[in-house]
Amino acid sequence: MPKIHSSASALGRELATAVITFHETVARTLGMSAAESRCLGVLRGMTVATPGQLAHATGLTTGAITGIVDRLEKAGYAARTPNPDDRRSLLVHIRQTEQIDAQLGPIYGSLSLAMTKMAEGYTPAELEVIGRYLGDTISVLKGETAKLKAPWT
Repeated sequence: MPKIHSSASALGRELATAVITFHETVARTLGMSAAESRCLGVLRGMTVATPGQLAHATGLTTGAITGIVDRLEKAGYAARTPNPDDRRSLLVHIRQTEQIDAQLGPIYGSLSLAMTKMAEGYTPAELEVIGRYLGDTISVLKGETAKLKAPWT
């Protein structure tokens, strides 16, 4: 098994920092934190979810989700309603999707174009290897995250 070169590890850390910094900056355009933006993005994909589903999808605690949903609701991006299938539960609905899309569309459109332009500099075979490496990296990160979370669950 080949050893990861120290420059690859440094690049991995730099990539993680760049991704986090990008998402923090994007979140600030909506006046929220990265965690709030992540929840909003998950909710955008689901349109409606229970707080427990949001916690599971984001990896955040249900306590953290409560505070985040409070802030999203106050900002007008989410609304809580009673869950008709479980009176002990609430449903969280996304709101202002057009406003969210109007603000984020140009940002992610620009990112998509820049990433497409960058990818044009690689051969299909190189892109396949890069894709496999990134997919494997995601799997490793999920596995390591699960190991860290095991004592809490």
